[in-house]
Amino acid sequence: MSQYYRSRRSRGLYRPDERWPFRISRSKIDLFLNCPRCFYLDRRLGVSQPPGFPFTLNAAVDKLLKKEFDQYRRKNQPHPLMEHYRINAVPFAHPQLDQWRDALKGGVEYLDPSTNLLITGAIDDVWVERDGQLIVVDYKATAKNHEVNLDSDWQLGYKRQMEVYQWLLRRNRFRVSSTGYFVYCNGQTDRSGLDGKLEFAVKLIPYTGDDGWVEEALVAMKKTLDQDDLPAVGPDCDYCAYRQAVSSVENQRHHADQNPVQRDLFP
Repeated sequence: MSQYYRSRRSRGLYRPDERWPFRISRSKIDLFLNCPRCFYLDRRLGVSQPPGFPFTLNAAVDKLLKKEFDQYRRKNQPHPLMEHYRINAVPFAHPQLDQWRDALKGGVEYLDPSTNLLITGAIDDVWVERDGQLIVVDYKATAKNHEVNLDSDWQLGYKRQMEVYQWLLRRNRFRVSSTGYFVYCNGQTDRSGLDGKLEFAVKLIPYTGDDGWVEEALVAMKKTLDQDDLPAVGPDCDYCAYRQAVSSVENQRHHADQNPVQRDLFP
């Protein structure tokens, strides 16, 4: 077991009688939408899903892109990628940008008064149009043999991510464009060899978001957190399906151990 994964924790959990705001990250909103039961187990009962493997290469691409765009931010000039796609904007320079980018520093925060939930999200970048309207930008890295896009079902999470960031900035009294951009870096595998470097094709993909679902989701999250019963199993949740399968096999094995006639069926 990973030394960083705690199967059960008792701190930072939601308590219905607590009056202090309860922090909910953007990723936990996505967890709730994917599976309310896993969300409840995590935020109310302290049992989180096992973590995935760290995407260290993606993190490196993310870090280098931030450094690259920051060079143009300091000069108040558009990045060549923005000029290529005719985006009439420049990287946004704001005193809180470092905080907005860092989840450990809180990211972009907003306390929702109707639920007392403190919503947070760490953005990758923000650009600003000439009229002062902000553009949310997210960096993605992959390695595919075909052109990158946002057409896969699993990329719904990317779109929700963009919409939550747009919602957060709007709640912080910024004017935000409904059109955001994904800076998508696709590692090229058709080269003759590595030669000590990995080349990327960089594509800018626009996405027009609609954050109208966010507040309704927060109300549903609050209601779920306040209840004492476990929510229903998520119909498409792999974690719930795994837990159910394990529980079923363990129960069958237990009954077989108690019944010698069935024991041979479960060696």
